[in-house]
Amino acid sequence: MKKQIIIILIAIVAFVAANGLFVVNEAEQAIVTQFGKPVGDVIMPGLHFKLPFVQNVNRFEQRILKWDGDPNQIPTKDKKFIWVDTTARWRIVDPLLFYKTVATERGAQSRLDDIIDSVVRDAVSGRLLVELVRGKDYKPQEGNVERFEVEGVEIPLEDLVGREDILAGLLDKARASTPEYGIELLDVQIKRINYVEQVRTRVYERMINERKKVAAQYRSEGEGEKAEILGQMERELKEIRSEAYRKALEVRGAADAEAAGIYAEAYNQDKEFYAFLRTLESYKSGIKSNSRLVISTDSDYYKYLKKAQ
Repeated sequence: MKKQIIIILIAIVAFVAANGLFVVNEAEQAIVTQFGKPVGDVIMPGLHFKLPFVQNVNRFEQRILKWDGDPNQIPTKDKKFIWVDTTARWRIVDPLLFYKTVATERGAQSRLDDIIDSVVRDAVSGRLLVELVRGKDYKPQEGNVERFEVEGVEIPLEDLVGREDILAGLLDKARASTPEYGIELLDVQIKRINYVEQVRTRVYERMINERKKVAAQYRSEGEGEKAEILGQMERELKEIRSEAYRKALEVRGAADAEAAGIYAEAYNQDKEFYAFLRTLESYKSGIKSNSRLVISTDSDYYKYLKKAQ
């Protein structure tokens, strides 16, 4: 009989332990509810006890959670429609308040949808597109003049802010609405910005035209460099030819002078013989087989023929 009682007691204790003891791991935090109402404080990691069948354990993530919104079509301040895809990181810092207000992570995600989407829409619609895509350290290329207008009113460049400042302001505004749900919003980032389909084609065409303009400028500069190189080459070629022609004239002049000197020296040695030799050379070059020479008998050109007779 005693043995049966002991067995029953052991069974009861085991049943109570199986349904009353629970473990919260390091990545979790929990609260105990009794008939749907929270009981006690937040339960941290470790082994704990609850009343079986009466109390329930509600577990919540202690790690950082991710929120991803749906891409939204939003007009910017300069009337350019873009798709904005946003993401955020958050965590549960007050499980009791979290359970009372949103109850579950799905409820929290839905509440974050409303908060972040609203803040992002306000931030994007109040800023120029160029501010959303540029960093605060952006500097235009030297020589480029940038002007931005909204409805005919020019926006001073010093009034423009960078993407980092916009995201910081966006985070501050969204974070102000989350503590009432036991949530801490850690970060909000814009994953992707893109034009809507109607605008994207025109933007691509403008980008292509700009690239063609740059290519034409490079091509024009290349043609100018080519013309300059060819002109310099032509000048150098003319200088080389002129120098060669000058040297040729100098050599020819020196040779003619030397030949004249030789002729003069030979002439001075025997003037009569020189005259005779030159006359014979002129006979050879001047009288051909099919030619006829008519001269008078008293001509100097004929005197050597006359002496030969």
